[in-house]
Amino acid sequence: MMNIVNLPNAQAVFVHDDPEGLSASVAQRVAELAAQAIVARGVFHLALAGGETPRRCYEKLRHLPVDWTHVQVYFGDERCLPVGDPQRNDRMAREVLLEHVAIPPDNVHAIPAELGACAAAARYAAVLEHVVPLDLVLLGMGEDGHIASLFPGNPATDSAAATVPVFDAPKPPAERVSLGIGTLNAARQRIFLVAGAGKRDALEQILQGKSLPAALVTAAEWHLDRAALPE
Repeated sequence: MMNIVNLPNAQAVFVHDDPEGLSASVAQRVAELAAQAIVARGVFHLALAGGETPRRCYEKLRHLPVDWTHVQVYFGDERCLPVGDPQRNDRMAREVLLEHVAIPPDNVHAIPAELGACAAAARYAAVLEHVVPLDLVLLGMGEDGHIASLFPGNPATDSAAATVPVFDAPKPPAERVSLGIGTLNAARQRIFLVAGAGKRDALEQILQGKSLPAALVTAAEWHLDRAALPE
């Protein structure tokens, strides 16, 4: 087996027995970082990820002691679909986490992706301008190594913009909005949640030095389950 500890750009790598253990560990980590940021700066700027593994983390996070009145929530990416569409990341986050905690509605900053990718990216860049660096960005990873809505070979992945419009995404819908790689890397903390055998190939490619989007994130904390480990 390749040594997963040698994952390029990783600040630390943690291997968990299963997705439940991974989710619980990251939820605890989020709660700890929130407390530290609130003590240090009076606010915790958190960017949430979409996807099944983050969903499990949010289910656990809602039961932990977090001062949600001092948390400002953002999103790593969004699909250009109508408000409330079941496929939107903000709807999942609301249903699984935000509707279960005492966070003021004004503290949740959805990407207005229903406006279309270009308009939404411009609007969200203006929102983020006054809050960067974010304190924590949570990231899943797709089976192709994509993060947020930054896909391999897509021009958006190479953009220097804070928030980028994404067109021709290989997964529907083709039009999306994503935080740019520079915004992700500027965050004080970056945490990956990666679970399942479907992620092995992308991790193996990253270990071999291929510059998939996930490999472009620097000094990240990686949380993996055993099923995701390359053989």
